[in-house]
Amino acid sequence: MRVLGINAIFHDPAAALVVDGQIVAAAEEERFSRRKHGKRPVPFSAWELPELSAAWCLRRAGIDAGQLDAVAYSFDPGLCRDADQLGLADPWDWLRIEYANRAPQFLAAALPGLDPAIVRFVPHHVAHAASAGLAAPAGAGPESRTGDPTGTGGQDAAVLVLDGRGETASHLGGVYRDGRLEQLAAQELPHSLGLLYEDLTRHLGFMHSSDEYKVMALASYGEPRHLDLLRELVRPTDDGGFTVQRIDWAALAAPRAADGEMTAAHADLASSVQARLEEVILDLARWLHKAADGPPTLTMAGGVALNCVANARLAAEGPYQRVWVQPAAGDAGTALGAALHLAGELGDRAAPMPGVDLGRGWPDDEMEAELRRAALPYRRPDSIAAEAAEVLARNGIVAWFQGRSEYGPRALGHRSLLAHPGDPNTTRRMNDVKGREQFRPIAPMVRAERAAEIFEGVLPSPYMLFVHRVAAQWRDRIPAVVHVDGTARIQTVDPDTEPVLAEMLAEFERRTGLPVVVNTSLNTAGRPMVDTPREAMELFGSAPVDLLVLGPFAVHRADLTGNRADPTGERAALAVPGTGLGGRR
Repeated sequence: MRVLGINAIFHDPAAALVVDGQIVAAAEEERFSRRKHGKRPVPFSAWELPELSAAWCLRRAGIDAGQLDAVAYSFDPGLCRDADQLGLADPWDWLRIEYANRAPQFLAAALPGLDPAIVRFVPHHVAHAASAGLAAPAGAGPESRTGDPTGTGGQDAAVLVLDGRGETASHLGGVYRDGRLEQLAAQELPHSLGLLYEDLTRHLGFMHSSDEYKVMALASYGEPRHLDLLRELVRPTDDGGFTVQRIDWAALAAPRAADGEMTAAHADLASSVQARLEEVILDLARWLHKAADGPPTLTMAGGVALNCVANARLAAEGPYQRVWVQPAAGDAGTALGAALHLAGELGDRAAPMPGVDLGRGWPDDEMEAELRRAALPYRRPDSIAAEAAEVLARNGIVAWFQGRSEYGPRALGHRSLLAHPGDPNTTRRMNDVKGREQFRPIAPMVRAERAAEIFEGVLPSPYMLFVHRVAAQWRDRIPAVVHVDGTARIQTVDPDTEPVLAEMLAEFERRTGLPVVVNTSLNTAGRPMVDTPREAMELFGSAPVDLLVLGPFAVHRADLTGNRADPTGERAALAVPGTGLGGRR
């Protein structure tokens, strides 16, 4: 069966293609349209479809729309009720529902040859659940706090979905048994942990449904002074759900304008909400574990599941042996989940997610043609990994473009900016390069076999979905990736699945004694991650990056300036604390 999944209703429009139960392609529309998050989550934008990403998914499989057996749309307007009945103050919500009802016709117009009769609606939270419960790898995931990577292994797996909203609910708790979802709990709107966090995001001067991760970072700078009040206003119930009462944000901290001063009161409020969110998630997970008869694995999806601080606490304190979070846990992931769910309904057995590199990629000859077209001086070294490691060891910044692009919000070594973790100024430099707030941390990637001696927490952790405490003896050696609270959001790199990336890390360690490299997304603030070779070259041309790695090809800044003596200009080789090593040996 050929099933195309579509997410379009709220934000992060995306498409995914599943053929005979196998995930062939998945991509977010923002990577094609170059609009961050694809669109804003307002009713007036609900008609906009992921036309470009859907067309690419079909091209990737070599089929046209007329050859599809089904299209799964990750929202069911037939389940909706009026916004007033749901307690939502949105007089235009009816327009969103109307657009969803017309989605089959809109899709037929966008994808020539598509029969609108094959479009099926999949409930939003069922799509989220399938993206986790059906996609969790059986042989190489889910991550485990005990280091056991055995995955679901065909056993029952609980699933917890938490986001802003679906048709009528904001949460789903259930269990997958032999590939079928048994729903055990759902929380009706207007009670929503996702909308609670969105409201706080807006109050703190950030863009809601976009910048919630900034609030999570800010929380580490504050104290949870309002936790007792929030425990009264946000409470779990005895049926697997919760209630969220109205919160007078202004009484706790003055509203902040987007360009306003960030105060201790704002950080304390963020810390308080973050702490209460973690407590409620733990309660929900414990209830679900008991109601589902104690499955060893919990799978998670929904935008709230991207809160890596809460995930880490759940993995450490919750009742499950393993916790696996869908890497595209936000709404983009519902395109994949809807396709997997419908494929199962049509008789296919869903295969686990093979990884996150499900987007566009280019063969070497096409990347070389792009370099020639741009008239950039480039070389093809014997080892692109060693070439990058040399620049990094000398404290340069590397734009790293390899293979197919990532599905989801995390840069995981396919579209990444890399830097030296041993320089305490790296955080400032990288945030300046990207145009980000200075309170935001940057993350490390680490060779999987070295992770346990440096980081405490869920291992392996290939998708940057948990935070880890940095071992005391390493904090002064890799200060750039240690957040103010002593944690880091890590990516473990396995040479079996990421051989070039693993080789680069090994070469960097050979030069510096550090098995860790700074990894952040290959973009600048407010823009989607780079997705094409041309976009990578444009970023290289506009940002102070020392080396562009484009597949096997290297473009050095110094080759453009004529300064080959020191490929990073004035910056000298770093001395690495605790090793006695300089930038090379």
